[in-house]
Amino acid sequence: MKRIFLPVLLCGSLVALAQKPAKPENYAKTITAADLKKHLYIVAGPEMEGRETATEGQRKAAAYIENEFRRIGLEPGNNGSFQQMYPLFQDSLAGASLEVDGQAFQLFNDFSISPASSLAGTFRLGEVVAIAKSNADGIATADLAGKMVLVFADAANQQTMQAIRAKGPAAVMILSPNYKAPAQPTRKGRMVVQQFAKSLPLQQITVSEAVAKAILKDNFEAAKTATGAPKAYPAQVALTVDKTTIKHESSNVLGVLPGADKADEYLVITAHYDHEGKREGGVIYYGADDDGSGTVSVIELAEAFAKAKKEGRGPRRSILFMTVSGEERGLLGSEYYSMHPTYPLAKTTANLNIDMIGRIDPKRTVGDSTNYVYVVGDDKLSSDLRPISEAVNKKFIKMELDYKYNDPDDKEFIYYRSDHYNFAKNGVPIIFYFNGTHADYHKPTDTPDKINYNLMEKRARLVFHTAWEMANRNDMLKRDRELPALRR
Repeated sequence: MKRIFLPVLLCGSLVALAQKPAKPENYAKTITAADLKKHLYIVAGPEMEGRETATEGQRKAAAYIENEFRRIGLEPGNNGSFQQMYPLFQDSLAGASLEVDGQAFQLFNDFSISPASSLAGTFRLGEVVAIAKSNADGIATADLAGKMVLVFADAANQQTMQAIRAKGPAAVMILSPNYKAPAQPTRKGRMVVQQFAKSLPLQQITVSEAVAKAILKDNFEAAKTATGAPKAYPAQVALTVDKTTIKHESSNVLGVLPGADKADEYLVITAHYDHEGKREGGVIYYGADDDGSGTVSVIELAEAFAKAKKEGRGPRRSILFMTVSGEERGLLGSEYYSMHPTYPLAKTTANLNIDMIGRIDPKRTVGDSTNYVYVVGDDKLSSDLRPISEAVNKKFIKMELDYKYNDPDDKEFIYYRSDHYNFAKNGVPIIFYFNGTHADYHKPTDTPDKINYNLMEKRARLVFHTAWEMANRNDMLKRDRELPALRR
């Protein structure tokens, strides 16, 4: 199939180029290591304070990117604005109390509760169903609907917990036999872009052995090894949770370069500009590789395409250059865009996503690690992706394209962990460019001085040539392959 398709692809490329003669390599050469370095020392510099979502550092980074898009000559990508503002909602645990038969237990000293897996309110139940490894098989026939469930540590595995949740209990206590008060208690949950959930979480808390013994009393040891159907034990348990919701705001930065004869079709090039921010003591997580490298590459790609357009050789399709925030908090900015796209996803030919292209993976033991990039997702959604990618690489870049993370059994789930996934799950073909993790990943030591700028230049140029082909070919990319199911 590949041998049949490739000549057709090249023929389509020649038709497009015949309509608008240009040598893309002339514009690719404007993407330089020096310019990438200049931008990255600003984006991943101390003034940006680690660019954590919904902080002043993130807003400073957004302003810098917007100013660069303006300077380049892009048009605002969101109804006259360069920024797409979006709300974020975060649960905060104001307090919680637990009593067993009138005996009070203290939050974080005796039990812990996550804002993400809790509901505000007071729950009073008069019995507790105990489940240990020895009687977990009895869950299938147990009546757990609306009940309080206590799970011994040896049974608290994924399979058992799924079986318990399916039975609809009111709350689950997980016994931690060596429970210790957390050094830094978690009171804030993860941020989300949708305030109204499709379903409520199961009330879930972690409890000490003292709490479990207060519930089971003299039956504690017997319950640990019980067989048959899980048994209910009488105990008056009162759990109160007090939560508030904090509203934040963040933004994606969007600049568009209008196309020529296919201006109502779009290619989207993305990177996330947020990182982990500044911690106690003023320690900054600079995020030079993750994902300052992708952010500044998007700026350089935009400048190269804008130069081509100024010289009368702009792309046939419109190109949206978008840097998103919220990636480190759960792909939030790209999720919001996928729910509120400024340009139709049905008319988006592809998304090229750049997340970490400035370093070398020390775990890579095959090939030339000074001349590679991991190409992820080019075997999914569209049979056009790999032929385009390999053809432009062979002609212009000659880099090793490593498909390691296309493995469906990839234990790191890389395909699902960056912003392209919010395009892919909506049917848009994607390619994700990635250099792999390293010792400085998500640490304050991910700094601009450790970037391999020459290799980064080469990788960014590969994205440029791929984008050039996709933006100028006759047809949008086919959507003829299934999206693999999320496995976690």
